[in-house]
Amino acid sequence: MEAIKQNLIDKLSVEQIKIELMRTAFGRQSTFLSRFDPRMLIVWYSFFAIAPWFIHNKFILLGLLVPIVALTLSSKVSPLVLIIMGVGLVSEISYILLGSLLFGGSLASFWPLMTLTLKILLISLASIAVFSSMDPEKLSDALLSLGMPAQFSFGVSYGYRMLPILIEEYHNIIHSFRLRGRSPQRKGIFGWRSLIYLATISVRAFYPLILNTAKRTRTTVEALEVRGFTYSLVSPDAKKLKLAYLRIRPLDFVFLGCSLCYMIVLAVAGQYLSL
Repeated sequence: MEAIKQNLIDKLSVEQIKIELMRTAFGRQSTFLSRFDPRMLIVWYSFFAIAPWFIHNKFILLGLLVPIVALTLSSKVSPLVLIIMGVGLVSEISYILLGSLLFGGSLASFWPLMTLTLKILLISLASIAVFSSMDPEKLSDALLSLGMPAQFSFGVSYGYRMLPILIEEYHNIIHSFRLRGRSPQRKGIFGWRSLIYLATISVRAFYPLILNTAKRTRTTVEALEVRGFTYSLVSPDAKKLKLAYLRIRPLDFVFLGCSLCYMIVLAVAGQYLSL
């Protein structure tokens, strides 16, 4: 029992949470979706991010959910991310049910309200499956290849690369506050004084974080300008060299073709089956 408890504490530690978030943000290279060209993945994801809003047949939505769940599991998504999404989904279903009962509805009105929840779940899982299988560099280059402005593509990559630095900096600032401050000697019932203390320093840590981030950003901009970053944004030769490794292979067309055939079969079946 003690071993299980210690294992649970280790998994819920701040450091472990940081590691899991980094793994999700920076992608995994050994997943099923990571084999495909990032441009094709963005096009494939765009369909699943837009189409569910225009589909009201629950049979089709559930049919789309099945392969998305399989792809999400194959992407080796962090359990922490799935738990957070599951908590949000359960809370949403709970307040929909509660609102339906409080305003004179019945359990019969709960089922139609679940359509929106199903759409959100489908889009969320598709987002997790695709973006957890691409590293920031591939995502940035795919956006640039699809015609997005170079500044925007670089901003996406830079934001990903700044994420671990910001988390580490924020963690260090909170440690500084705790070392120099004084925690409540009496925790109170359920430790409410300690919770208020931690919440206070968590908010106060944002101000030095913003200042330190501004300093790091200025240093980064100066380093990029020295290396000719502005010229590389407008140079066709630099863009061609940067995107030379991107290749759309027959395997990508097979994946798109299988997805399209599945959608056609699902749409035809949805004409006869409706939930």
